[in-house]
Amino acid sequence: MRPFCLAVLSFVALAGCNRGHAQPPATFAKGTRTGETPAVTEWIFKGDLKGEWQDHGWDDRQPRKSGEPEKHLMGSYGGWILVNTTLKETYGGLTFRMKVTPPASDFLELRVDSEMADVFPRVKLGPQHRKDLPDGWTEVFISMSELNPQLRPFDHLRMRATRPLTAPGVVEIDQVGLTAADPKLLEQIQAVMDKPGIPASFTVDCKAGTSEISPLIYGIAVSVRHEDSDTHQWRLGATSRRWGGNPTSRYNWELGNAWNTAADYFFLNVDYSNTAGYSWKSFLDVDRDRKVGSAITLPTIGWVAKDTKSVSFPKSEFKEQEAFDPDGRNAGNGIGKDGKPLKPVTPLLTSVPATPEFIAKWVKAIQDHEARRGKCVDLYFLDNEPMLWHDTHRDVHPEPLGYDELLERTINYASAVKKVAPTALIAGPAEWGWPAYFHSAIDAKAGFTMRPDRRKHGDVPLVEWWLQQLAAYEKKNGVRLVDVLDLHFYPQGQGIGVGLDGNTDSDTNALRIRSTRALWDPRYSDESWIKEPVRLIPRMKELVDKNYPGTKIAIGEYNFGAERHLSGGLALAEALGRFGQEGLYAAWYWTYPPEGTPAFWAFRAFRDFDGKGAKFEDWSMATTAPRDASLFAARNGDSSRVTLVALNFSPQETLEARVEMKGCGVPESQRVFVYTGDARGFVQREVPLGKAYRLPPYSIVTVELVMPKK
Repeated sequence: MRPFCLAVLSFVALAGCNRGHAQPPATFAKGTRTGETPAVTEWIFKGDLKGEWQDHGWDDRQPRKSGEPEKHLMGSYGGWILVNTTLKETYGGLTFRMKVTPPASDFLELRVDSEMADVFPRVKLGPQHRKDLPDGWTEVFISMSELNPQLRPFDHLRMRATRPLTAPGVVEIDQVGLTAADPKLLEQIQAVMDKPGIPASFTVDCKAGTSEISPLIYGIAVSVRHEDSDTHQWRLGATSRRWGGNPTSRYNWELGNAWNTAADYFFLNVDYSNTAGYSWKSFLDVDRDRKVGSAITLPTIGWVAKDTKSVSFPKSEFKEQEAFDPDGRNAGNGIGKDGKPLKPVTPLLTSVPATPEFIAKWVKAIQDHEARRGKCVDLYFLDNEPMLWHDTHRDVHPEPLGYDELLERTINYASAVKKVAPTALIAGPAEWGWPAYFHSAIDAKAGFTMRPDRRKHGDVPLVEWWLQQLAAYEKKNGVRLVDVLDLHFYPQGQGIGVGLDGNTDSDTNALRIRSTRALWDPRYSDESWIKEPVRLIPRMKELVDKNYPGTKIAIGEYNFGAERHLSGGLALAEALGRFGQEGLYAAWYWTYPPEGTPAFWAFRAFRDFDGKGAKFEDWSMATTAPRDASLFAARNGDSSRVTLVALNFSPQETLEARVEMKGCGVPESQRVFVYTGDARGFVQREVPLGKAYRLPPYSIVTVELVMPKK
């Protein structure tokens, strides 16, 4: 086991009520450590930074020459951050040398920390950690067993002053390094691993029937800023990539490389092909070569970029704007200095009309390309989040979208596509979130209490009304225009971000994990401003069954934030498991997790947990799990193999998971893989058949069972 993988050494200032006020000098306590410091195996700083280490510090320092110690000024606190993302060894402790002028009693607090978990104690530097040297320096050593008694992966080491130092408060630091792990530490690691946890009962019911899991639930998305050369996306095991995001609403397929960045970035027409090799053809070719499906966003807003250089709010014409493109491309953000949106001149400044026939011509070109290179398009989305167009694309669609316009655009563009591609699957309306499931942008502008547009349409919620109209269209014309109901899902809880963003304090981490229940649980009242059960997947099923039977359901975008934290990885793993269990047709994560993050390994729990292609099986099975845990199970076609994915949501408690396999028979063999944040990802563990599975705090455990042949 290697629990220590990514390190950030941080000497951090502690703000307090006495900041900046010198305190009387305390008696300097002599160091009492007598033992030899273990050998350093990874030097961090020794006269200069070593290896891959980077200095991210911010405090005031005295000048120094190469080869000299760092000289921090901590009269009013200070901080030093050292970063290295390439560590791959197990370490026994941290050592450094320190000299303080004038001498001061112990004032530093040190703790291990992590972007992935929050389970570490604070250690106050004391005489027992210090060995005083004849030259006035003191040598510090703190064992990892003291810093990290649970032996969790960490990515920070933080030192902070617990009080200000007497001026000048010069703290010299040198010979910072990580020491070798001795056999006693490795024994301690094993002892922690072997310590029994809390008994927990899980069940898999093989008699309850199964449902087939759609492979399209394991999709990811790419924006035009993401490069196909970002190779780790192919190691996720994703089954489909979605060509999506705001710029795709204005993509000009005939030019091949022309987008508009919309409100995301100064309403610029751009060419991303120079940086990402991006065009619709290259996107499809890469997916086909990688044996990954594709989902394409079709513009229905009515305008696409006319070139790769025009701007909607040029500085030359709108001199008074809140902000301008820092790259000097004569583009403003379209917001006046008073904070109000500026009135756009004309869509023709950046765009050309994109009629339904123009978009259908693109679909025909895609089909012709597939005929030559091989089919890979799974479905087509009717644009992206149209109830936000008046904001994201207000330069070409400044007025809020209403019920009638949404339906009109749906019918016109979907009809044109179906004429050239009758068997193509079309998805919509690709709405962004909770308010847009029930109201139009006109309602949002006027106020949801007033909801004039909805009242005009029988006070029927937007998505329900839209499905009713499409069902009526098919009944009248004999053509199904939309095959998949697609909605987006982003938890609205305080502190939950997107991608790497979001808070990682213990309360937000717990909320992030609980927020996944909005996908499926009718008992869960959303803890954001929504304040009622969302139960998105059951809700979508009910809408379809009531208003347009036979329509598939998809979640075209979703994300829980904090991808580098284990809470983000656990939330994603929970969502992937629920997608299969709840019978979702397709889902695309926005966009895809960075390599080696907990979110990355959440995908791998289902798609490649052994590094050799082993995956969660195809037929979902009924399961039960205790509070603060989940269990997902699936079998293959002939029931000869069963896979389990167990999640422990507790950041503190280890669970001893007893899994009852009801009516399944006795497994013949098994493989067990555990992920706790280790940079190696899933680590195989030897667990005898019939024994409990140990679920460490904040962990994902995947089990592959070979069952007796029937």
